[in-house]
Amino acid sequence: MKKTLLSSLVAFGLTVLPLAAQAGTVTVKGSDTMVILVQRWAEAFMKKNPSMKIQVTGGGSGTGLAALQNGTTDIAMSSREMKKAEEDKLKATAKSEPTELAVARDGVTFYVHESNKLDALTVEQLRDIYLGDTTSWKAVGGAEAPIVVYSRENSSGTYVFVKETVLGGEDFASAAQTLPGTAAVVNAVSKEKNGIGYGGAAFAKGIKELKVKKGNEAFAPSAENVKSGKYPLSRDLYFYLRNKPAGDVKAFIDFALSPEGQAIVTQVGYFPVK
Repeated sequence: MKKTLLSSLVAFGLTVLPLAAQAGTVTVKGSDTMVILVQRWAEAFMKKNPSMKIQVTGGGSGTGLAALQNGTTDIAMSSREMKKAEEDKLKATAKSEPTELAVARDGVTFYVHESNKLDALTVEQLRDIYLGDTTSWKAVGGAEAPIVVYSRENSSGTYVFVKETVLGGEDFASAAQTLPGTAAVVNAVSKEKNGIGYGGAAFAKGIKELKVKKGNEAFAPSAENVKSGKYPLSRDLYFYLRNKPAGDVKAFIDFALSPEGQAIVTQVGYFPVK
């Protein structure tokens, strides 16, 4: 789907200043990666607009996009771009052109236990681990120990991103343990000294972030590297709507894209789009 850029925001009449919202409820569903960010936006927005209620639930990007298709959510959060088939189905059900808005940036991060001596791996090494071709840390310069691989469920946008960007579209190894959310992956890796998992940069607490090698350099998922594109696993985080934003939905999006909303992005651990 063609990305909505700043010119599109202007075309839709979006401003970057928070507006006074009318009484009502806005439902937001989807990406577990984005839940902590959007909940913070919701809390700050409702504090400014006490008559408004923003309901935020996770379940994965695919779940949010499916809810948008059947009309049970106002906004779908997605940590990946909408697929062509999803876009076509949404157009058919909504009878209108859907809207895509990049609301934050992220660097998909690979986590290991804090005791792991490795600092960086190449995308190719990560690929081999997640395909099951590399099963020992020794093969990538680490300790002589089996690699315990953690992954996400297939409704996760991060799962799709890693499958397409790191695995080249191939299937994850059957030995990869599927967990229901990024927080669960981080928790598992923090307890398993031979573990490896992946997720959004904002969740990287109590574990060690691996840098990603590219040529002779290794890049961390930092604000500078994500913004410049030097970090190989950078991505946008999206809001999807059934049509053009209006009313209470528009007011909430305006806040998310405002300087105050983008400051919250940084506070949470992601990176602003502006």
